[in-house]
Amino acid sequence: MQSREPNMASCMRSLFSDHSRYVESFRRFLNNSTEHQCMQEFMDKKLPGIIARIGEAKAEIKILSIGGGAGEIDLQILTKVQAQYPGICISNEVVEPSAEQIIKYKERVANTSNMENIKFAWHKETSSEYQKRMLEEEPQKWDFIHMIQMLYYVKDIPATLRFFHGLLAANAKILIILVSGTSGWDKLWKKYGSRLPRDDLCQYVTSSDLTQILDGLGIKYECYDLLSTMDITDCFTDGNENGDLLWDFLTETCNFSKTAPPDLRAEILKDLQEPEFSVKKEGKVLFNNNLSFIVVEA
Repeated sequence: MQSREPNMASCMRSLFSDHSRYVESFRRFLNNSTEHQCMQEFMDKKLPGIIARIGEAKAEIKILSIGGGAGEIDLQILTKVQAQYPGICISNEVVEPSAEQIIKYKERVANTSNMENIKFAWHKETSSEYQKRMLEEEPQKWDFIHMIQMLYYVKDIPATLRFFHGLLAANAKILIILVSGTSGWDKLWKKYGSRLPRDDLCQYVTSSDLTQILDGLGIKYECYDLLSTMDITDCFTDGNENGDLLWDFLTETCNFSKTAPPDLRAEILKDLQEPEFSVKKEGKVLFNNNLSFIVVEA
């Protein structure tokens, strides 16, 4: 007898096919995880040392944000650069495909003080559209480029890394933030990726894949891992709205709880409680959301 699962799976569609649901599930992820606190810790403790020489003997510091989103982390970075180089002009260009996010970013800048010495420019485009445009123009050099949680959305990662590495000025750095190869995401994608709806907009990539690519390209880098968790307790309560949106984010599937084959959901549900995926603490189930911060040198 033929398995019915492929037909069932065809009811599942990628979360990226419903933009507003994706935005809401991402918001729930941020609310239920230590993602931004983890990044903040890195910016406070590690970033000052990393950017210590990027502006040496320069009249202006040029920063390029690839996939800057709504700018929360970008502004933390800019504050650290200002502290390191008081009074120096900073040019901050943002490449971001979502018009919605750019509006939020501009509002954030308008409501933040001490931004007077920073010139902002936003480009509503993807990283590959930016690359294509730069190949037609005279590409400029940058002192600091950051790519935060965005390499999943790039088709050709080696070519992208090679391109941006080629845009680094003297003493410049690239900061890449990505889920760690030690995270629950790595296990989840490897085990279930083939049974979840794929979207050519997004690929499963962790810091383990990235360091292999950088080694292959002969590019020098340092990698720091920081602990982060996501509270997925609500995923274990049927019909819980927050849990349903977190399920969508975990599986990158729109309405996963309603459209997934019951056996697939049950299997993932069981795995999510296993130690290689999550820890149980004070009655909560905390998914391993560890992050890697990869610093690439010029």
